[in-house]
Amino acid sequence: MRVPFDDKAWAGRSDDGEPGDTRRVFNQVVAFCGATYLNAVPVIIGFGSDEGVRRNQGRIGAAHAPKELRRALAGLPAKASIPALADAGDVVCDDGDLESAQAELANAVCEVLASGGRPLVFGGGHEVAWGTYSGLRMYEERVRSAPIASRKLLIVNFDAHFDLRQKRPANSGTPFDQIANDCAECGLPFNYACFGISDLGNTASLFAHAAELGVHYVLDVDMQEPQLAQRLQDLQPLLDTADDVYLTIDLDVLPAATAPGVSAPAALGVPLSVVEAMVQRIRASGKLRAADIAEYNPALDQDKRTARVAARLAYRLL
Repeated sequence: MRVPFDDKAWAGRSDDGEPGDTRRVFNQVVAFCGATYLNAVPVIIGFGSDEGVRRNQGRIGAAHAPKELRRALAGLPAKASIPALADAGDVVCDDGDLESAQAELANAVCEVLASGGRPLVFGGGHEVAWGTYSGLRMYEERVRSAPIASRKLLIVNFDAHFDLRQKRPANSGTPFDQIANDCAECGLPFNYACFGISDLGNTASLFAHAAELGVHYVLDVDMQEPQLAQRLQDLQPLLDTADDVYLTIDLDVLPAATAPGVSAPAALGVPLSVVEAMVQRIRASGKLRAADIAEYNPALDQDKRTARVAARLAYRLL
């Protein structure tokens, strides 16, 4: 089900009367209009879904994330780097029909891309990834009418988990296996890089499956601040050989003290400074076509710490 733009979530402090530029993000938001060519303007799409997490035996609550993430982002300073921001409303899964919700999200992502916008999806569980990816594929095939293998897509995931589970029906732990299967069916390369993997958060079977699929991954122990320069160096050739990048951030990649509001808090995790620096490098490549932020659970968030972290990362993507 599609829920239209709601400007009530976009509100914040007003500094009228102060000298200089006092705008905040909420001052820059407009309702998405598909007929307008947006020239890479970021467009927020909410994906209110707990179904994938429920199927994956996780702690539900992520369905309420889109509204709370908007609120956290709204009050940040707009500055000159954020001339405009559009909001395309939410796709909501409240009846257990995850597959239909993912298909509707794909349609929304495709519409934004066709308008010239750049989708930034607020999940929801990490089942959001299958919907976002499907929207990218739909855009290439139906709108651009491009040969299916004409552009190389790099998928970058910051996550403590591979999310390569092969069990069906699909859930929050299966999206990248679904993408791998789709690539195999279409004769496309599966270019998947996962940063922040926990060796204690993934079974031997998942590591074996990742190796079988040729996944590029880095463990959380090798994603700490002393290794940042090396990680940026490793990331660059992946970006250089890609035409397009789809970035997805599962907030459980961060330490539990930084991001407590997730289904599966990390015992170690990757420092926010490391994730942020790599996200900024991806944004600076000019190849980012779509991004999403997943697994925020407001019901488990202490002092809205996770919301603030997610808003900071979203801000870097604007």
